Amino acid sequence: MAKLQLEAFLPYRLNRIAATISQDFRSVYGPHHDLTIPEWRVLATLGQFEQMSAKGIGRHSAMHKTKVSRAVRALEERRWLRRRPSEEDRREEILTLTTLGQKSYLEIVPKALAFEGRLLDQLGPGAEPLLEALKHLEAIFRVAENTEDVET
Repeated sequence: MAKLQLEAFLPYRLNRIAATISQDFRSVYGPHHDLTIPEWRVLATLGQFEQMSAKGIGRHSAMHKTKVSRAVRALEERRWLRRRPSEEDRREEILTLTTLGQKSYLEIVPKALAFEGRLLDQLGPGAEPLLEALKHLEAIFRVAENTEDVET
């Protein structure tokens, strides 16, 4: 019987790398803004798209609805986001950042871009082929299709 070498198994490696990078990136925004990773993802998604439902955020960020719900609640308690009923579906709420939320988002963005820049610099010339490989994986697994229909 063949044995799986987990450390060499591509899905496992991709997941570990993503988790490690996310945790490392948390050191950029966490200490100053006291955000969890899911809270950051909700904040960043709303910062980019301006408004979206919790369901849309979950689909866009590949987060489970429970994590999205907890993050939304935490950001709402901090007065960083607000909810309003959807005009298309009254059962759904549209989320937007408040002025405080936008301010925090705008404070974090330059740090996020600098973090990404350092990461790409560390990869050196290998960055471009890696980004192309990631784009290819996204196409294979239709990642873009899962986010294109996100309602804004």
